[in-house]
Amino acid sequence: MTATTGRAEEFRAARDFLLEHRTDHTTAYEGFRWPRPELFNWALDWFDVIARDNDRTALHIVEEDGGRVEVSFAEMSERSNRVANWLRERGVGAEDRVLVMLGNQVELWETALAAMKLRAVVIPATPLLGPADLEDRVERGRVRHVVVRAEDAGKFDAVPGDYTRIAVGGTRPGWHAYEETADADAVFEPDGPTHADDPLMLYFTSGTTARPKLVEHTHVSYPIGHLATMYWIGLKPGDVHLNISSPGWAKHAWSNLFAPWNAEATVFLYNYTRFDAGRLMAEMDRAGVTTFCAPPTVWRMLIQADLGLLRTPPREVVAAGEPLNPEVIEQVRRAWGVTIRDGFGQTETAVQVSNSPGQRLKTGSMGRPSPGFRVELLDPVTGAPGATEGEICLDLSERPVGLMTGYHGDPDRTAEAMAGGYYRTGDIGSRDADGYITYVGRADDVFKASDYKISPFELESALLEHEAVAEAAVVPAPDELRLAVPKAYVVLAAGYEPGPDTAKLLFEHARTVLSPYKRIRRLEFGELPKTVSGKIRRIELREATAAGSDAEYREEDFR
Repeated sequence: MTATTGRAEEFRAARDFLLEHRTDHTTAYEGFRWPRPELFNWALDWFDVIARDNDRTALHIVEEDGGRVEVSFAEMSERSNRVANWLRERGVGAEDRVLVMLGNQVELWETALAAMKLRAVVIPATPLLGPADLEDRVERGRVRHVVVRAEDAGKFDAVPGDYTRIAVGGTRPGWHAYEETADADAVFEPDGPTHADDPLMLYFTSGTTARPKLVEHTHVSYPIGHLATMYWIGLKPGDVHLNISSPGWAKHAWSNLFAPWNAEATVFLYNYTRFDAGRLMAEMDRAGVTTFCAPPTVWRMLIQADLGLLRTPPREVVAAGEPLNPEVIEQVRRAWGVTIRDGFGQTETAVQVSNSPGQRLKTGSMGRPSPGFRVELLDPVTGAPGATEGEICLDLSERPVGLMTGYHGDPDRTAEAMAGGYYRTGDIGSRDADGYITYVGRADDVFKASDYKISPFELESALLEHEAVAEAAVVPAPDELRLAVPKAYVVLAAGYEPGPDTAKLLFEHARTVLSPYKRIRRLEFGELPKTVSGKIRRIELREATAAGSDAEYREEDFR
């Protein structure tokens, strides 16, 4: 047995244990142990092993115009070998930083696997980034090579640096043509061992409140760490998995690369320029999607449509990115007969807390800690573990594999995040007697009104119960008497118009479903500012609220 095969077997044993107990959280949590190999290269030691003579579909992409491409596991292994050999000829070597800015296209997966085989470090980037963001990534990421769509090559004209330029899907002066990879050798030989703690990925966080942090992951923290994500989703060999996520963000690697291929499932993608719920459901039916993950924004858009258009709902449906509101979960349950299961994780980690298949679900709860993660709530005053409400933290006495190395180039921030033997998420949660954790909010977002602590998420969920509300965000607004009161920014559903009548309707709804101290006191209609990854930029809303607005409605005006 070769060393590569041996490492694959160790990984497989851990994976198979989770598959065997996929509906038994107690057994899975108590019995799971992370593989901790000294040497590991997921592309070579796992993907190429399962791909050998494997004609099953690894990647299936459908375009808006009806075009489609399917690539088998064996084909993907060979393609990535060719790309790796070609990149090596262009100077890409171990620990070189490679910025990859591609859409949901076959070349993205080929490049990811090829870079792993070369032991290069991938910096994923969304094509939505502009020159200023790219300059920051090239400079702070110390980028030596870029692989981008030919249509985006012009963005780099204003980005200084001595880096290899590779264009996909067309020729550009001064750029290498990716299409030449097809002529490279199909057999790849690694030029050295891959150590488990070698860097694999550098992620720039989405920056909802500050300058993006640079999160460093290794050859085990995401590839092996996402065994927990595979378990949460409920993936099995042969599944067809659809995850709606933009390339460049961590969730794309979670559920469009590592988790499904850990399970030997097919990754399915439908590319669209404008979201069309009916067309999406038609393509899901056509492809036979069995497992489905989407962010709350997509789920909220789906329930505005006729969910009955999906003739064969997926077996497993999950949501991630931000907490999902109970009303959305209930509408999907009524239409599809399946329950959306929430999960909690970060760019810095795999899924830490989740409602996995077979667990008893509790309304509003994110579930219980994932196998391999020891989750503690630290008391906000004393910092002691065991609080019923406090900061969600990971116990580092047995460090989970699915945790970042740290914030690259920022030892002070890393030390702060890992202080006292715990990794601190910056999120607040509460835990009940059964160990279920409910999300309260970001530590920076929770605020006090009349000396009562307010969770924006709870108020937003209450607003979303009303049919007029498509999206909502709650922030504190200055108030002379109470110091701060809850203000809601609301995006209306189709058929409702902004104005005093709708404002009155929503204030009345809030008075009905919320305790007096939690009531929405101010309200404003309009689009919500978001990061390019789709998360609400509450800092902008807080700043706008502090500045005041003539478009604001006040509860007292309708009494």
